[in-house]
Amino acid sequence: MMGKLVVDSVVTWAKEYKVDGFRFDLMGHQPKANILAVRKALDALTPAKDGVDGKKIIMYGEGWNFGEVADDARFVQATQKNMAGTGIATFSDRARDAVRGGSPFDDDPGVQGFASGLYTDPNSSTANGTSAVQKARLLHYQDLIKVGLSGNLAKYRFTDTDGKDVTGAEIDYNGAPAGYADAPGDALAYVDAHDNESLFDALTYKLPATTSAADRARMQVLAMATATLSQGPSLSQAGTDLLRSKSLDRNSFDSGDWFNAIHWNCADGNGFGRGLPMAADNASKWPYAKGLLTSVKVGCGQIDGASAAYQELLRIRTTEPVFSLGTAAQVQSAMSFPLSGKDETPGVITMKLGNLVVVFNATPTEQNQRVGALAGTGYRLHPVQAGVPTPP
Repeated sequence: MMGKLVVDSVVTWAKEYKVDGFRFDLMGHQPKANILAVRKALDALTPAKDGVDGKKIIMYGEGWNFGEVADDARFVQATQKNMAGTGIATFSDRARDAVRGGSPFDDDPGVQGFASGLYTDPNSSTANGTSAVQKARLLHYQDLIKVGLSGNLAKYRFTDTDGKDVTGAEIDYNGAPAGYADAPGDALAYVDAHDNESLFDALTYKLPATTSAADRARMQVLAMATATLSQGPSLSQAGTDLLRSKSLDRNSFDSGDWFNAIHWNCADGNGFGRGLPMAADNASKWPYAKGLLTSVKVGCGQIDGASAAYQELLRIRTTEPVFSLGTAAQVQSAMSFPLSGKDETPGVITMKLGNLVVVFNATPTEQNQRVGALAGTGYRLHPVQAGVPTPP
């Protein structure tokens, strides 16, 4: 009966309230069969009969595998690996952690990642290890991000940073396969959601304390770019392009507007420095937070600049069909990483996608990438980023 309630409720919201997308919290705690029943019921809705085209309604959710139902203990769960091939996307934590660094549950929030300065712009946290350890972890993170850019495909084949020919499923993510999707629509790319610290706050913990406001904004855009330019669906939390901060609050569901408000006018700031976040879920991080809350500042130049850059990324994604490939075979054919291997630059990922070349430079300095395979091919900056007007 609980399963029936889920199906009937979603159908009612779709038909009567025209809700065009559904996100399921802790979807892995529901049976896969019931989530598929929701999809089937939505697909049966037609404009003529119901006033909506149910096939166009989006479904995605949290496919985490934990708790009393873990490893299909009570039923076949709607988890990441089990939902592969269904077209119902699950949040992908693989590239998220690689981009941000560590995990949302680290005791020391200063653990760095690709977009927060690991190895190339180290902070003072001893949790990051030696320079050699950092370099090795950064290169592994770059492999995780490549898998993420493919849509987290299990069978996507590429050369890893050790120079080996591997598939997405052969890249390790905390003991599990990094790639688990059968098709690009099976995984949802993101680096920022309502849970845990906002992206700006996570970068505040992880970037060196002396990082300039301009560079903080650049790293925010770089992090968002890894999800925005991935295959399959991608998500960004409301206000992330405005450098939204919750003053380092990692669990703000009960923190009120003081911490949760989105500051649409850049003159009001971005929400950072509103005070120490609530003790319940943040007290253990207070020793790290206290000095940062009074020293990190961004202004209209950084907020407006980050938002404009993100809107450019969205225009590129939505006007270039190659960022929305429908099958694993199409992704395999169109996407490659020509500089992967033992000579790969730490902190730089170069992706060839059809006729486009995308370079993610997470280092604090200019980098030159020599792609021998493309010698003699003419390239220019994308019209959107070059400021050239594009057709409406």
